Amino acid sequence: MWAAAALLLSLAGPLALQSQPPVDVIADIQVHGNVVTPDEEIRQLADVQIGQAFTPETIERTAARLRAAKRFHQADVLKRFASIADPSQIVLVIIVDEGPVRIETTGDPTRPARVVRKRGPNLLVLPVLTYEDGYGATYGVRFTAPNAVGTSSRVSFPVTWGGEKRAAAELTKDLSAGPFSRVEAGTSISRRTHPFYDQDDNRGRVWLRATRDLRPSLHVAARTEWQHVSFRGIDDSFLEAGADVIFDTRLDPMLARNAVYLRSAWNHIAFGNRGMIERSTVEGAGYLGLIGQTVLVIRAQRYGANTPLPPYLQPMLGGVDNLRGFKAGTAVGDTLVAGSAELRVPLTSPLKLGKIGVSAFVDVGAVYQHPSRLSDQGMMKGVGGSVWFSVAVLRFSVAVARGIGASTRVHFGGTLSL
Repeated sequence: MWAAAALLLSLAGPLALQSQPPVDVIADIQVHGNVVTPDEEIRQLADVQIGQAFTPETIERTAARLRAAKRFHQADVLKRFASIADPSQIVLVIIVDEGPVRIETTGDPTRPARVVRKRGPNLLVLPVLTYEDGYGATYGVRFTAPNAVGTSSRVSFPVTWGGEKRAAAELTKDLSAGPFSRVEAGTSISRRTHPFYDQDDNRGRVWLRATRDLRPSLHVAARTEWQHVSFRGIDDSFLEAGADVIFDTRLDPMLARNAVYLRSAWNHIAFGNRGMIERSTVEGAGYLGLIGQTVLVIRAQRYGANTPLPPYLQPMLGGVDNLRGFKAGTAVGDTLVAGSAELRVPLTSPLKLGKIGVSAFVDVGAVYQHPSRLSDQGMMKGVGGSVWFSVAVLRFSVAVARGIGASTRVHFGGTLSL
């Protein structure tokens, strides 16, 4: 009996050892994305070695060491298997982003060039050029720092002159988690001449806007803004809060086809002891494809308020925005209602980069004071045609329209957006 027991114990030892699961081991370490920092130095900063045991905490601890070194814009660590037959053999993949770098010549024949990390901000310099009916040409420059406050972010500093003299600091960041898809904030000072009153409108602004993309075509947003305005001897400061909903199936606003654009917005304006104003906006457009490339565009818009507005907040009637055939700023009021029907005919193939086309249109509109009603107003009308050009970042249009009961006017519009 003692001999049988001894035999069982001798067999149990190897079986127990065989039943233990294999220990995961780092079989290889791969480094990617580095340009300036050598692989061996990155391995030392990560403090991992081949043959070291791999645990569930290894990934996070290794990434934390690399980020704590303050040498990289971003550092990620991934787990991969070295062998299908043996899943205990682990490959540790280290991916780093060293940020912007540049190549310098050394003058050494044995090493003629070297790669070094750039110092200071990585600024992009882009031109700004627009032409807005009623204000004229605005030109300037925009300085942009991409990923200035993390990935998918940018900080911009536009400075413009001409139709609108403006200096601003703007922040935009796209978010992958949380209740919002995008956050925008900024501050600006600006001056431009009001087309109706022919007086300078000076403004200082601070704003914050958060947007949620419910679908690719459906967006909701909330916004708050503080403004100080100096206009026609008026010095006002007010706080504005609002929300808007946008449904937009257009791929290109100028060349949309069988698409819809709808926007509804509400704004609450508080002047401190002077009371409050409620403003609402409803606008929409439908794009119906007809024969060939021809598209019928129907637009409508209404801007209103529950009380008389100060002159610097009143909507303006006239110009490209709502009533061609009349100059921008023909009339102002507390409520504006406008609509148009336009037949757009592209003259170039949709496969070409540059698009040229012609349009024929009819515009109607009215603007009036609170508490008047639309039914008591006479609608102003304009008819005409236009030629437009669109290529990548450049868009330009010329419209000739006759205001019924008025004169014939030429309207220009254009923008260069990069």
